[in-house]
Amino acid sequence: MRRILIDSTKCDGCKNCSIACMQAHRKTPGTIYDLNLTDPENETRNHIVGLEDGTYRPIFCRHCDQPECVMSCMSGALIKDPVSGHVLYDEEKCGSCFMCVMNCPYGVLKPDTATKTKVIKCDFCQDAGGEPSCVKACPKEAIFVEEVGL
Repeated sequence: MRRILIDSTKCDGCKNCSIACMQAHRKTPGTIYDLNLTDPENETRNHIVGLEDGTYRPIFCRHCDQPECVMSCMSGALIKDPVSGHVLYDEEKCGSCFMCVMNCPYGVLKPDTATKTKVIKCDFCQDAGGEPSCVKACPKEAIFVEEVGL
């Protein structure tokens, strides 16, 4: 199974990963140069936290082996794909209870800013194929994909 892994010691807080995520999931076509970073419709699925010591902590979905978000989802909107190992989200099934948000031990999942009716989470850039956008955009190679659980 392929997972996004982080080496936080390499992260310099540039947020290229967040911008690449926003570009990959934007609703309107366009280039990164016309991406509206303040539009809630272009929300990122990851975030970077600046720590008091001047270092940064990238916060990404870990697509956990035993995902608390999936176990707490009463509507079945979140499932663990047995083939890819990714936690997948079906917006149509979501009841907006946000139990998944409350139960994520890493604080990754969040309600969308625009409507507060759906969950924003990493989809491993399923529609794009290949490497996730955040991985491709990281100049420090702090974010990478690796086969795990083999």
